[in-house]
Amino acid sequence: MEFSAEELATFLNGKIEGNPKVKVNNFSKIEESKKGSLTFLANLKYEHYLYRTDASIVLVNSDFIPSATVRATLIKVPNAYNALATLMNMVEQTQQEQKTGVHPSACIAASAQVGKNSFVGAMACIGEHTVIGHNCVIHPFACIGDHVHVGDHTIIYPHVTVYAHCIVGQRCIIHAGAVVGADGFGFAPEGQAYMKIPQIGNVVLEDEVEIGANTTIDRAVMGSTIIRRGVKLDNLIQIAHNVEIGEDTVMAAQTGIAGSTKIGRHCMFAGQVGIAGHLHIGDGAVIAAQSGIMRNLQPDTTVMGTPAIQSKDFFRSTAIFNKLPDVYKALNRLQQEVEELKSKITTK
Repeated sequence: MEFSAEELATFLNGKIEGNPKVKVNNFSKIEESKKGSLTFLANLKYEHYLYRTDASIVLVNSDFIPSATVRATLIKVPNAYNALATLMNMVEQTQQEQKTGVHPSACIAASAQVGKNSFVGAMACIGEHTVIGHNCVIHPFACIGDHVHVGDHTIIYPHVTVYAHCIVGQRCIIHAGAVVGADGFGFAPEGQAYMKIPQIGNVVLEDEVEIGANTTIDRAVMGSTIIRRGVKLDNLIQIAHNVEIGEDTVMAAQTGIAGSTKIGRHCMFAGQVGIAGHLHIGDGAVIAAQSGIMRNLQPDTTVMGTPAIQSKDFFRSTAIFNKLPDVYKALNRLQQEVEELKSKITTK
C-alpha cells in the first residue's frame, strides 16, 4: 500500500510542512528509518533523530517547532502517537485475511451456537450451550467451556481457556495462553489444613477489553469478577476473585490485584504493581512501577514506592535516603564529640 503526504494529511486532518507529493509504503522507527517509510516523533528525547532520519514522512505534534533543518516532510497533528495508531489500524484491517468456517478437527458441542462469518480453528473446543457471536475468530487449541457467551467481533488466540459460565463482550481480544475464569484463591483454615471454598461465580469481560498473553482472571466466589469496557491488561497479570476494574483502566505486565479490590475508571498501573485485597482505588489513579498499595487511594492520586506514598513525597524521601550514609557518618562524629565533652566535664 502506498500513500502520499497529501492523502495522509487529509485522512488525519493534519497540516503538511514539506513536499505534499512524497509517498510512503511502510512504517519505521525514527532511529532506523529508510526512504519511503513513515515514522513519528512524540517523545522529544528522540528529537535528535529527526534531523538525520531518512524517513520520507514524519508525524509530529501540532505544537512542535524544529530546531534545525528537517529533510523529511512533516505532518502536524494534535497527537502524533494516536495518529500513528490510527494509520496502523487502518493498514492492519486492510491486510488481515478474514477467516470463516469451522476446521474439521474442532470440537463443538451439539448445543453450542457459532455466529455468522465466525471462524473456529483446528483443535479448538467449544462447550455445551455456549454462544459464539458473529464475525468472531477462535484460534486453534482455544478451549471455551460450557454456558459461555462470546460477543461479536471478538478474537480469542491459541491456547486461551475460558471457563464455564463466563461472559466475553464484543470486540474483545484475548491473547495466547490467557485464562479467564479459573478458581479464585479461596481456602478456609481447618486445623492444620485448608478447606477449599467453592468458587461459584464467573468472570464478565465487557466490550472492547484486551487481555494480554498468560494473564489470569479468577472467577468470583459469588457474583462476578468484572472487567469493565475498554480495559487493557498486559501480559502476565493476575486478577483475583471478585475484583472489579473500571472503564478504560490500563495495567502493565506482572501487576497483581488481590481479591475484592475495586479499581476505578481511567487508572494507569505501571509494571509489577501489587494491590492488597478489599481496597478501593479511585478514578484516575496513577501507580508507578513496583509500587505496593496497602490502603485506599483517592481519585487522581499519583503514588510510588512500597508502601506507596505520594510521588512528591517519594522523591523527597529518595533524596534523603541517598544521603543517609553521609548523615550516619556525621551522626557518629557528633556522638564522639559529645562523649569527649562529657569526658572532659567529668575529669574537671
